[in-house]
Amino acid sequence: MKKSFITSVLLLLLFNIVFSSSVSAYSYGDPSEEKIAEAYKDILIKLDENPPNYKESKKIYETVQEEVDQHMGEEPSKVILTNLDNKEKEEAIKNLEELLVLNIARRLEGIEKNFSEYDTSKRLLAKSFATYKALSPKVETENPDLDKEIRSEFDDALQALGNPGLFGVGTQESDQEAFSKNKTTILDSLQKEFGIESLEVGHFAESATEETSQKQEWTDISNLKNWIPLVIIVAVLAAAIIYAIRKRR
Repeated sequence: MKKSFITSVLLLLLFNIVFSSSVSAYSYGDPSEEKIAEAYKDILIKLDENPPNYKESKKIYETVQEEVDQHMGEEPSKVILTNLDNKEKEEAIKNLEELLVLNIARRLEGIEKNFSEYDTSKRLLAKSFATYKALSPKVETENPDLDKEIRSEFDDALQALGNPGLFGVGTQESDQEAFSKNKTTILDSLQKEFGIESLEVGHFAESATEETSQKQEWTDISNLKNWIPLVIIVAVLAAAIIYAIRKRR
């Protein structure tokens, strides 16, 4: 009786691991957090205080300044920090919005230049959309139809990335031409909506290896090394189950 119970528990555990892994393997996961976008939202809260809290706004911006300077040059930070020092609320918000649009452009440009690297492209697209979500309330207020269109373009861009599947199962072909059209529509719409003259900026291109030091998502099925621990666990459990069954006999 005890052996039967142990065998049943092992079988149930094995089933749960395999099932939950296969489910998560085919999901894109939650959108990644974009630090610059999060800082923007926090700054808006501080600037909305009465009176506007420029000191705290500046502290918040400085937490992402290094990243901004590294990828976009020092000019954006100089302008935004000057706005905050001079207590220029509207100018600061406008320049922060432009910074987010430039960041979206940087991410999408990185995808297009390294389109074959699925895991990197998926992560960058998630960060692009996370950035847009910070801008979305303003776009939706001024132009609800445009907000819906941009969100739809992001959805289509995700489909255009395709899906390498798992061992050939669930494979979806990528379409770089379709992605490029989605990218163009998104950026042209944002450039026009926010009145930005140019999306060109220093250190504009995104390296495919920029975030390789970050922890890989377990839902990233294109990287087979992520499956090694799972295979080992399944193998150990399978061996335990076989041993328990044989011992019963």
